[in-house]
Amino acid sequence: MLTLKALREDPEKVIAKLVVKNFDARAIVEKVIALDDHRKALQQESDALLGEQKKKAAEIGGLMKEGRREEAEEAKKAVAALKERSNALLAEAEDNNKELQNQLVLLPNMPCDLVIPGKGAEDNQVVKMGGIDPVLPEGALPHWDLARKYDIIDFDLGVKLTGAGFPVYKGKGAKLQRALINYFLDFNTAAGYREVEPPVMVNAASGFGTGQLPDKEAQMYYVGLDDFYLVPTAEVPVTNIYRDVILQNGDFPQKLTAYTPCFRREAGSYGKDVRGLNRLHQFDKVEIVRIERPEDSYAALDEMVAHVERLVNSLGLRYRILRLCGGDMSFTSAITYDFELWSAAQGRWLEISSVSNFESYQANRLHCRYKDESGKMQICHTLNGSSLALPRVVAALLEDNQKDGYIEIPEVLRPYTGFDRID
Repeated sequence: MLTLKALREDPEKVIAKLVVKNFDARAIVEKVIALDDHRKALQQESDALLGEQKKKAAEIGGLMKEGRREEAEEAKKAVAALKERSNALLAEAEDNNKELQNQLVLLPNMPCDLVIPGKGAEDNQVVKMGGIDPVLPEGALPHWDLARKYDIIDFDLGVKLTGAGFPVYKGKGAKLQRALINYFLDFNTAAGYREVEPPVMVNAASGFGTGQLPDKEAQMYYVGLDDFYLVPTAEVPVTNIYRDVILQNGDFPQKLTAYTPCFRREAGSYGKDVRGLNRLHQFDKVEIVRIERPEDSYAALDEMVAHVERLVNSLGLRYRILRLCGGDMSFTSAITYDFELWSAAQGRWLEISSVSNFESYQANRLHCRYKDESGKMQICHTLNGSSLALPRVVAALLEDNQKDGYIEIPEVLRPYTGFDRID
């Protein structure tokens, strides 16, 4: 969440920045400042009462020594009244602080200066195009027809076992999934990311730490009996490794990668773009996460974008990189770059990765801090990126590599699949 310090130092800047995200923050910012002012007033009164209690307590001792019992008893009553008021102030301060935190978490992260205003995806900036257009045979098929033709993904069986959005991968389709996961993880670890295997269920504190709660409950699967959430992305458990952690100045960068299945309800997602692998409730994804000093986080972001681009390039697919406008960014991000693959068979772009810098927004919620060279405590910056989300990668691989009678496997994947074609 945004720091109280940032709000107090320049509230108009915060309000103006959040307009870029189409968010009217004025009422919340003003309420936060009023609650903080009240917090300070309560603290001042509490401190004064404590001083008065100490003074009265000292008086009681003197009065008792002098045998002035009636006056001592009156002083004791005064101390009791002061304590009662102190307790009332303590309860009021606790309620005030809870409401202050409740208001702070309603504010999204401020976008950085590179982010332009915009309403949605149509206003995103294309910053780079890469790869080559595929040459498809006459009568090229979309991936859902290819999956049926070669019996590698069974969407109907998934409906039988669970429901729509839970496909079953079969034969070479299953092996391709496993190959992609292993290839992506190896690619990341070769670049210095340490592999971890986190749980696929998290508690509410983890959901809060990375900003999924209290913003995205409707998109997450909830296990009510245990009060757990199925992870929507490995970002959640991996970033929460650093919750309540104090790093040292020499501990940077922290670079982790992880594979998990991901679970998203995708509430409200309907229409023509949900067919096949385009939008699922369960899917596989490999993630990269970095924890950085603030002064290093934008250089780290550039490194992550370049890393994901190299990975996409290695698959030989047509792609583009977008810088998201304010209206299309997540609640928690300060800046996001999306990677999309071109699906010639569908005639549309397919998102396969988002790479984001959250600056101090997540770290402030996580209490993820470090001691700088002077020993002063500072808030870290967090970043993450998909490298990569599998469903649409598989869709593009199948569609763009289809030949007459078979699907060709990209050369970099063949050591992982053990085959060079699907036929």
